[in-house]
Amino acid sequence: MGLAGFTASLKDTAPPEGLGRPLASLWHVAKGDWDRAHTLAQEERNQTGAWVQAHLHRVEGDLSNAAYWYGQAKRPPSAASLKEEWEEIAAALLAR
Repeated sequence: MGLAGFTASLKDTAPPEGLGRPLASLWHVAKGDWDRAHTLAQEERNQTGAWVQAHLHRVEGDLSNAAYWYGQAKRPPSAASLKEEWEEIAAALLAR
């Protein structure tokens, strides 16, 4: 699945089958379910999960917490719009 297909799946009531936690987290935050997205990201205890958590805390408006998670992800804080960052992370994860 590519980014276009993943984005198109947002019209559905459930995420596509077989997504890992980071992509499922991105799907849920795009649908407005920050709590579910955060739970999934917290369960992914690696740099990928940290990158998604950083994005989620930007969505939440907690930039100091986002900065912590960017550090855990070994990434600089994003200056992109939330939509652009969401697409960047989703595309990177889908390419794996």
